[in-house]
Amino acid sequence: MPMDNVEPDAHQQASPQNTPDVFRTDEGAQDGLAKCARCGATEISLNVATGNLRCGFCRFEWATENAIEAFNLNGDISGLTGILVGSGSSDIVPSTEEILTFKCSACGAEVVIDTNNSTQARCHWCRNTLSMNQQVANGAVPDMILPFRVEKSTAVEKIASFVGKRKFFAHPKFRAEFNAENVMGVYLPYMVVDINAHARLTGEGEHQTRSYTVKVGDKEQQRYDADVYNVVREFDIQVNDLTVESSSDRLDQNTSQNSNNIINTIMPFDVENSVRYDSNYLAGFTSERRDSNLDQLSPIAHTQAGDITRHRVNDSLTFYDRGVRWTAEEVDVRGQRWVSAYLPVWLYSYQQRNSSGKSFLHYVAVNARTGETMGSIPLNQSKLLLVAGAVQLVGTVIGLVLVVVGF
Repeated sequence: MPMDNVEPDAHQQASPQNTPDVFRTDEGAQDGLAKCARCGATEISLNVATGNLRCGFCRFEWATENAIEAFNLNGDISGLTGILVGSGSSDIVPSTEEILTFKCSACGAEVVIDTNNSTQARCHWCRNTLSMNQQVANGAVPDMILPFRVEKSTAVEKIASFVGKRKFFAHPKFRAEFNAENVMGVYLPYMVVDINAHARLTGEGEHQTRSYTVKVGDKEQQRYDADVYNVVREFDIQVNDLTVESSSDRLDQNTSQNSNNIINTIMPFDVENSVRYDSNYLAGFTSERRDSNLDQLSPIAHTQAGDITRHRVNDSLTFYDRGVRWTAEEVDVRGQRWVSAYLPVWLYSYQQRNSSGKSFLHYVAVNARTGETMGSIPLNQSKLLLVAGAVQLVGTVIGLVLVVVGF
């Protein structure tokens, strides 16, 4: 039925408060020597098959506390107000020293960790592994981590299968150099965001009342009549576990220069199974450091919240079979909570260089939790054009034959 006329409001976006409230996510974290509780060894790494940490010496395994439960992130967010950020999600301080020195508690030697590249280092005297689990202001240590669950052998098979189905059109150099065994496991930095908002959408919707044909000259045209309605939708909305990339390199979605958009196609991740950050999960894998702050990421999260809001109302718009045109959209963000996370991906990358020396980085990526696979491979343009031309030629010939025989 028609709605009451409503004067459209200008699009507004709630601006975040200037001073976020920080909640600690590294309480109880220990820097320095991380030992197995059973035998005291420091050779600790992730057992992908079980998702637990495993001692490389005595094979003892243990689970790390679930981060969502530990940080109380699984409750009702309808009452969330202001901005809450985990201690690993605070703004990066550029002046923070990135080279940290730890004193090995086993032998007393001083060991340096370059947090730009790693959060672990091996003592050069006693060979024990030193770990850094407490957050530092350069963004090196997140609040939580989602462990790998897909094993490398499975990822290799998926990448080989993906490329194998596309090898016919692949560039000859790529086909010659492709080796799925070169896949690498990497933890990519994300922000996991909860948003509590109030939405108001106003616009016009059309409902078709009849359809008919009219004669215009020698041609017939299809016409329709429709009633026009003022449409209003106003409701509270909660967005839970929205993931936003926090690496500036990955945020660049220019498809003419990179294939970063591929990473988005293998989402979502089951972030509810993340655990408290422990650098031992990084053993055997690489990682990227977060280098973007909330002021850079908030507009992205709010835009995505707006997209979710529009999708939310679709089920209530079926009456307007000619569509709805929104003239004003308000998403008043009342509360938001940010937690930084490492999410696991298996990556195969290939650097393509053209005759002019320009390069383009191709990826084949596997979600290391679900196995979802997507990628980009360099094409053999000559073969692609040749096949397209052949298909067009065959289609033309068939069309001429049908005309000749009178179809």
